[in-house]
Amino acid sequence: MNRIKTTIDTGGNKPVLVFLHGFCESKQIWEQFTHPLQTHYRLILIDLPGFGDNTEPQPNYTMESNAAYVREVLAALAIQKCVLIGHSMGGYVGLALAEKYPEILLGLVLFHSSALPDSAEKKESRNKTIEFIKKNGVATFMDTFVAPLFYEGNREKNQSAIQLLAQIGKKGTPAAITGTIAGMRDRPDRTEVLKNIPCPVLFIAGKQDPAVTLEQTLQQCYLPAISHALFLDQTGHMGMFEHPDLTRKWIVGFVNSLDLSI
Repeated sequence: MNRIKTTIDTGGNKPVLVFLHGFCESKQIWEQFTHPLQTHYRLILIDLPGFGDNTEPQPNYTMESNAAYVREVLAALAIQKCVLIGHSMGGYVGLALAEKYPEILLGLVLFHSSALPDSAEKKESRNKTIEFIKKNGVATFMDTFVAPLFYEGNREKNQSAIQLLAQIGKKGTPAAITGTIAGMRDRPDRTEVLKNIPCPVLFIAGKQDPAVTLEQTLQQCYLPAISHALFLDQTGHMGMFEHPDLTRKWIVGFVNSLDLSI
């Protein structure tokens, strides 16, 4: 597989920001969000295995194998240091990358994401989702999956985003989607990674996030040696759509606070 073909790279000799999408998403979710950043940063938007243009079947879809894939992409692009921004599952992958290749990261943004493992209840929910998809198909699943990720009061104004996300998810194969659910289900506790991470961390959390709760973020945001946190009221799991200007501003402020000369 040509990993460069599944990646958007704006190029240039500028600080590198790597954006990783969440479950049933693709690099497409970041295109509009990152457009204002192109002047000052080199942007890398990656399709994780199984999604977007990266559809070659994989032996597994673990967070560790996804992190290895990201490492290969960065090596192919001759990128040695970057700030990584991971939405939801993308944050899980970012933490797996931080565990094995901490020297790569100048900063980490956990955008509605968590170092905590799935609870027993959450694992059971994921198992039921796998069985639902096997029985009813990806399209039926996506028709009901996306909208609840947005805060109820934000859904009407984000109808185009909801439709876009559903369309992106429906392009995924059942094997990739159920394999990725299993990969998220089986990921380990990485709170020790946060405790020992050598770079600053920015947490972006929605107070009404149904997927990564405010309580979960509060359990973790004090763990890194240097951390920043943005808590968004009337916000669910999709801050890049629900509050694009504010979340982008915080990411820029966070990046500008880092020592990018290393």
